Amino acid sequence: MTSKTLLAEIEKLPLEERIELVELVWDGIAATPEAVPVPEWHRAELDRRLDSPASEPGLTWDEVQRRLRERG
Repeated sequence: MTSKTLLAEIEKLPLEERIELVELVWDGIAATPEAVPVPEWHRAELDRRLDSPASEPGLTWDEVQRRLRERG
């Protein structure tokens, strides 16, 4: 079965079942994080942030949502 054929079959499922399928796939990926390739630019950015941490804590999720609503 090709990826396109598989996707076509998945899209026929009810939304709730598709979400459950995505969760199962993601859990399978998360079970072996060492197998997930990490681009070099991700590593460089993480190193940069660890070398120069923010002086103040970041925003909470509620603050981010509030700011986004104010912009819209």
